[in-house]
This record gives sequence, C-alpha cells and structure tokens, in this order.
Amino acid sequence: MARIDEVDIAILKELQEDARKSLKEIAEKVGVAEGTVYNRINKMKSLGVIKKFIPVIDYPKLGYEITAILGITAEGGQIVEIEKEIAKEKNVTAVYDVTGEFDILVVAKFENREKLNEFVKRILGMRSVKRTYTMLVLNVVKESHIIEL
Repeated sequence: MARIDEVDIAILKELQEDARKSLKEIAEKVGVAEGTVYNRINKMKSLGVIKKFIPVIDYPKLGYEITAILGITAEGGQIVEIEKEIAKEKNVTAVYDVTGEFDILVVAKFENREKLNEFVKRILGMRSVKRTYTMLVLNVVKESHIIEL
C-alpha cells in the first residue's frame, strides 16, 4: 500500500464528498495549510491513489432507466479478450473478472428493453461466450464508488 497517513485520508474524505471543493475549503476542514493540501493531492495522484476526478451521474435523468447485471460464462482461454470487447460497449459501466458461477460480471445501463435485448444478443453472439444470465435492478438501495475510509 502507498504511504498514506491520516491527513491524506481526511483530504480524500473531503474530495469524496465534493471534488470541486477549493483547496482552501479542504485545508480549513482538515486543519492544514492550503499548500499542504495541494502537495498531498499531487502526491496521491502520482502514487495512483487518486486516479481522476469524475462527476456522479444520475443515469435515469439522462434516459437510462434500466440497469442490468449480466453473469457471463465463457471458454477459459478467451475470457480476457471477451472482457476487453465488452468494456468497449458504450452502455457498460463495469466489467469484473470474478470467481464463482460466472467468469465475468457486467453492469450496464439501458434506455429501454429493446436496447438491453440487443446488447444481450450481441454478447451471446461473441465467440467463446457459452451463456449469459441477466438480472434487472428493480430498486437502487445504494450505488456509490465511495467507501468509508
């Protein structure tokens, strides 16, 4: 693990709450100098702890009402290639290489059932994909890329 201390964690918590906060605001909340916040953020970026700053999007407000989770079983030697192809799909928000019943788990957002149906058929048509198992999200209880540090 990278050398991260309590000040870094406090800065990360502030950024997770709102990455648009000014360095001054973060410094006041954490109790350090503005320059310290600037240096610590740059350090964490160079260490790869902070990969990028992105907005949290409300997909239904953009017309993507359906969230689907697909379990995919594939031939072992082709899993990485399949994952790379699926990751290129515009609706896909996550691709996981997993253990258990499936080889790959995919999370994707769709405007309607027709688009979901087309996507599933495209996946099933890929060479080396044996089967898919599609689950539709009925209600989002929690969806976040933020964990309590």
